[in-house]
Amino acid sequence: MKKLVYLMAVSVSALAFQACGGGNKDAKETADSLNMSKDTTSNAAATGGISVDNEDAKFATQAAVGGMAEVELGKLALQKSSNAQVKEFATMMVNDHGKANTELMEIAAAKNITLPSTVDDDHKKKMDDLSKKSGSDFDKAYVDAMVDGHKSTLKLMEDESKDGADAELKAFATKTAPVVQTHLTMINKIKDGMK
Repeated sequence: MKKLVYLMAVSVSALAFQACGGGNKDAKETADSLNMSKDTTSNAAATGGISVDNEDAKFATQAAVGGMAEVELGKLALQKSSNAQVKEFATMMVNDHGKANTELMEIAAAKNITLPSTVDDDHKKKMDDLSKKSGSDFDKAYVDAMVDGHKSTLKLMEDESKDGADAELKAFATKTAPVVQTHLTMINKIKDGMK
């Protein structure tokens, strides 16, 4: 019963938040705001509390957005690309980031971290831009997006692995960083082969 009351309270507060102008925020910003409202000191009974500090919660939302984007962009590449290497890489993105996303969702649920349900506005724009391209223009833009995305994701994982306060999120980042590094190495080779 407590969980039902909690879920209703969170749902009502999310709706009220959006009605008060929060609709201009993207999915990641909304999740970050909800996580910040889960104060573990003064308002834990009302919000259910959150069992990680704010920086770890921000890491989780950023990792979730990036992971969802990799999967969605991979699916797009599988539809639009005719390059065998790009398709192989895209399949890996869907599989590897899909697994990592599931693991992150399980950790977040256990720690009462709200994750975004969709990608943020920056990734939506990137997907929209890519969807308008075709042929080698698509492949080049997709590969460039993957190089940039994996560089920033690797930094995100390495920073959490080094500086994270939560042991489970830190372990997730430590385990995920080498996979991201492998992806970055592969996509750089694909990029070099396209020149």
